[in-house]
Amino acid sequence: MQVGLTDRTGGCLTAQRYGGGVTALGSSLGPQQTWELKVTRKQENQTVVELRGRQGQALLVAPDGSVRCAQPASEKQEPFLLEVHPSGAWTLQQEHSGKYLESDGEDVFCISRRLTSSHMWMPRLAMHVHVVLFNPSLQLYARADAELKRIWVDTPVPYLEECSFILRFRDGVYHLETANHKFLSRSEKLVKTPSAETAFHLTLKPGCLAFFSDRQGRVLYPHGKRGLLCLGHSPVDSGEWFVVQRCPQWVSLRTRTKRYVTVIHESDVFAGSKKVTPMSIFHFEVNPSCKTVQLRGTNDSYLAQRECKNVVANGYCGEPETNFHVLWHCGKICLRASNGCYLGSLPVGLVAARALHPGPNEEFSLRLANRSFVLLRGPYGYVGCAPGHSVLQCNFLEPDCIELLPCKHGVYHLQTRGKSFWSLTSEKTFETGGKSALNFCLEIRGNNLLAILAPNGYYLRGDREGTLKADGEEVTSETLWEF
Repeated sequence: MQVGLTDRTGGCLTAQRYGGGVTALGSSLGPQQTWELKVTRKQENQTVVELRGRQGQALLVAPDGSVRCAQPASEKQEPFLLEVHPSGAWTLQQEHSGKYLESDGEDVFCISRRLTSSHMWMPRLAMHVHVVLFNPSLQLYARADAELKRIWVDTPVPYLEECSFILRFRDGVYHLETANHKFLSRSEKLVKTPSAETAFHLTLKPGCLAFFSDRQGRVLYPHGKRGLLCLGHSPVDSGEWFVVQRCPQWVSLRTRTKRYVTVIHESDVFAGSKKVTPMSIFHFEVNPSCKTVQLRGTNDSYLAQRECKNVVANGYCGEPETNFHVLWHCGKICLRASNGCYLGSLPVGLVAARALHPGPNEEFSLRLANRSFVLLRGPYGYVGCAPGHSVLQCNFLEPDCIELLPCKHGVYHLQTRGKSFWSLTSEKTFETGGKSALNFCLEIRGNNLLAILAPNGYYLRGDREGTLKADGEEVTSETLWEF
């Protein structure tokens, strides 16, 4: 769980870039104000946690009460007891000494055992803002209904784009934006623009648990048998809590004959459908340790290559037969099964792993099935464009929506919300306002991580000065983007 912590004066808990100092002088939630909250154990009413900065260094307290961000000198570093108060504020108290983490608006220290307002920290989610909302009470996900202009909590598997939301943070409150860029209002309806009527407070607990409330203290929770998400005072069984999760990457695979890989008869896999159906959508799960992927269907089973060389959809997560090595080629992928052969479609449409070397029949066009847009975040911030300027940068605190226009041969056109295209300059930078579309190839290189191949043959890269460039020769940490 990534969070930012704001003191009573509005200053953010900040790890200084050099020297290991910690202050409350941050004015916004950037990389230096982002902390990873690690739960070490839970007690009856409190949670024992550690806080770590972006470089993995821990928030440490010296014997004199001074606070720094550094690598622990020993494993005996005292952790914090985290308590969530009714106001939504957090307090962080050293477990054995009983001293609270506090701020005077500038310096951060840990010397007092008597609780005051100086010890209160308001948490803010620092994760990527494109999310899904899972209700653990109902075991269902929230879904926006564009036709009825409502949000329902009624979906067991979040493979639809309607299940994704953007958490817009403005002036201390959140606005819940749907995938078609509408906002949930206090009247339960979806409206076009954010306002005071779409503003909600977010109360957070460890584990990315959150609930939304309005200024009158009413909370959002699912009502009735259909699970209409609206405000009320008396949720049942903690039904107002949602787990805020990253928007998952669901994809479709299409052969060169324009047929989608589809699960039929519960477990048979054919490339026969001309249209995308729920059974031709797969969750693209990347295993970073062995650099393989697994494809999980909407029926919760994995594609697996069996001894007969056919691919079936009856695998489970731990099976080696469900792991496939990926070879990317200009927006298309080839999948090598555990038998060393590549997946392809036979003349009858059956999907099997039989080719020792990939050819046209083993190439699949991969499409993001639940994304008509992306919000790109790199190590220095989000990709966007300043008002009144055309040059794209990669160091913004809030993202711009990048519309995805899929076209032939596994490539995309990138478009701004103003419906103009990205253009590439001679300096390998990007500008908005282009009148002709350029071809970009999107490669999923991790869970919620993209590498984007520009039309000049280089990958998109963000530099320290905040400029977005197309000069990455290979996939590295600088050319990977959260999306």
